[in-house]
Amino acid sequence: MSDAGRVMALDLGDRVIGVALSDPTRTLASGLCGLRRTTLPRDLDALRAIVAEHEVKHVLYGLPLKLDGRESLQTRKTAKLAAQIEQALGLPMESVDERWSTVAASRALREAGHDSRAQRGVIDQAAAAVMLQSWLDVRR
Repeated sequence: MSDAGRVMALDLGDRVIGVALSDPTRTLASGLCGLRRTTLPRDLDALRAIVAEHEVKHVLYGLPLKLDGRESLQTRKTAKLAAQIEQALGLPMESVDERWSTVAASRALREAGHDSRAQRGVIDQAAAAVMLQSWLDVRR
């Protein structure tokens, strides 16, 4: 994988896809949006538009494992959706462990003054940003 271009991280939920992007230097991650899921074709179109607009070169997605590291039904659903996204985007995709990303994102949002009600609209993109920042930090 080349180290040039932005990386996009996806938190693939049943109702919302949290999206985060790296900066062009792959140093910092920030939440971009929470895409409300509709139909697969529309979801893929929205992701294609983000990839084109931000010149994304690599995509990460969170793999929801059980706390003991085993797969679940949700793990398999997520992997299937990720494969469909990979085919549609034509970009390399890589899974990352997302077991603690939502907890870390919720804690960070709470510390920034967002109560649980205020977190609803941004928790998915914040979780994607936590995953992406962790991935970026390991590669520095």
